[in-house]
Amino acid sequence: MRTSRTGRAGQHAALLAYLVFLAFPFLWLVSTAFKPPRELASLHPTWIPKDPTLANFRQAFDEQPLLDAALNSLAAALGTAVVAVVLATPMAYVMARRRTRLARAATGWVVVSQAFPLVLVIIPLFLVLKNLRLIDSMTGLVMVYVVWALPFALWMLVGYVRAVPRGLEEAAAVDGAGRLRTLVSVTAPLLAPGLVATALFAFVTAWNEFFFALVLLKTPEKQTLPVVLTHFIGAEGVADLGPLAAAAFLATLPSLVVFALIQRRITGGMLTGAVKS
Repeated sequence: MRTSRTGRAGQHAALLAYLVFLAFPFLWLVSTAFKPPRELASLHPTWIPKDPTLANFRQAFDEQPLLDAALNSLAAALGTAVVAVVLATPMAYVMARRRTRLARAATGWVVVSQAFPLVLVIIPLFLVLKNLRLIDSMTGLVMVYVVWALPFALWMLVGYVRAVPRGLEEAAAVDGAGRLRTLVSVTAPLLAPGLVATALFAFVTAWNEFFFALVLLKTPEKQTLPVVLTHFIGAEGVADLGPLAAAAFLATLPSLVVFALIQRRITGGMLTGAVKS
């Protein structure tokens, strides 16, 4: 009994340490965003600003076009989420329902493809987009984001499709529904939690992506928010810390808000699906 309590206390301590490790950068970012320049230059930094100010936020908006960049990021993220889900759903259905060697090989390739570093694929992607005349365009950037998010989105949806009982699809087939009708009318509604989770993953991935946007977008008016954040760093590598922290804090809010809004719906949808099945 004592050993069990000790192990449980160790697990709770490890979980608390992990939560502190994850929360520390964000809490420090929020603290820095509201500090005046004098506190930012202090040799004895504090967690809570002694004289909180909004000057860093005003300066950030005055120095860089954050609103336009945020709209560009929003367009890219929404486009990526929609296209990735539309493409991944029928592909995941086929891979989950057809247990062939080709399907297993495709699943393995999906997992392996995530190990490729970005620098390995950027030159081929750049040449392809150049031939298609899609460099410095939001369409080309969304295409790249979809290609990059699709393998993991597909891997996520395969698990959700396998959780849907085959009996429902067989009953639909008896009623005369074809594969496409079954997917749209029977399977897809039961995949709603998985589709939302996949769309969220694709949205957050595109919203936070920096490398592809930096290489593929040249026009300042088309740059996304992560790229614009680098403009707060001077030519000599000196960062304008206050406005940078304020802008970075604002850039993290959409991901946190979207996840907080639909987390309960994802969990509720999973539990409802489990009860129905």
